[in-house]
Amino acid sequence: MTNRLSISGFSALSHPVRLALFQTLCQRAPDTVSAGELASGFDIPPSTMTGHLQALERAGLIRSQRRSRFMLYSLDHEGTRQFLKFLIQDCCGDQPQLVQGIVGAAESALQEAS
Repeated sequence: MTNRLSISGFSALSHPVRLALFQTLCQRAPDTVSAGELASGFDIPPSTMTGHLQALERAGLIRSQRRSRFMLYSLDHEGTRQFLKFLIQDCCGDQPQLVQGIVGAAESALQEAS
């Protein structure tokens, strides 16, 4: 993962609405969720919701697909895996054994969701 994408990931997840959207899509993986269904839990205008979803997509954390006139969103498993790898790879003073349990749990969760 490039520094630009990792910064995008941090930026996207630094907003409470985007973090909640990402968590929702993680919980719903591998299913797709319509923008309307995602928006139903938030009291924000549709254009604002679109902006939040686009930020997550630009960061490579979620995917969108158009089906007829609906936008459907889902977790981007590979993008999320790369982001987690970036977070863990350089931490702990080059002592990966300190976070080995976290890495294994994250990989297992992503594989189950795929």
